[in-house]
Amino acid sequence: MKKPQWITVGISFILVIFIYLFGRTVPAKPPLSEIGHVQAAAQSAITDTIMNMARRQINPALLKQVLGLENRISAEAGREQKMEAYHRLAHFWKDSAHFFPPYGWYEAEAARLENSEKSLTFAARLFLENLQQESDAELKRWEALQAKDLFERSLNINSRNDSTKIGLGATLFLGEISPMEGVAKVREVLDKDSTNVYGQVMMVKGLLMSLQYDKAITRLETITRVAPANAEATLMLADIYERKNDKENAIRWYERSLQVIERKDIKEEIAKRIEELKKAH
Repeated sequence: MKKPQWITVGISFILVIFIYLFGRTVPAKPPLSEIGHVQAAAQSAITDTIMNMARRQINPALLKQVLGLENRISAEAGREQKMEAYHRLAHFWKDSAHFFPPYGWYEAEAARLENSEKSLTFAARLFLENLQQESDAELKRWEALQAKDLFERSLNINSRNDSTKIGLGATLFLGEISPMEGVAKVREVLDKDSTNVYGQVMMVKGLLMSLQYDKAITRLETITRVAPANAEATLMLADIYERKNDKENAIRWYERSLQVIERKDIKEEIAKRIEELKKAH
């Protein structure tokens, strides 16, 4: 069974248990505090399931390493020592096991313990970036809820950080937690500064989810005027035009991306795509 499949099975099982334990035949309105506790318990159970199943996927030698690192967390009494232990575990899952969920989780735990704007935003963006590539719906939602919590903690420290507001908004709509609320948060920033590149890029990603290509193009053209060297925007424009079967404009933007992309391997792939489009044009 592939990783997304076993994670889905585990998470689904946990959700069924919580429906059984907390579900009612007759609807009732529990206190908000009780709802919060139930939701927190459900998230904790899902996290435990993900972590336990991740451990089952690694070989015995790596498992021995990770268990040793985990044991050090409970043994470490001081805040700094625990943060260091979390970082060691995070890098184990990133560098040795090559598996994102535990890596992101331990970075998040270290950030929560440090409780600085910088560390919380860093961990939140890890989840936001990864959830955009995640195909499994349950795992994507878990990652989105982690990002949401971290962005909100960061905003509690500095409520005026527009990039953090955009990150939270993007998490809400890209993670499909509360799309309309998320869009409103990003628009709040863009209404003050329409040249905010990060906000415009995130809005474009939201528009692409609903296949609103023309609106996405308008925003991307704004980005390329403000930041001509923005490789992501030029590639997104090329891709959108290709989706619209507008080969001429797709070629134009792919060629323009070659001027701002530095990585040789990516440039080679783009050059191949340009040739393919020219042959089909």
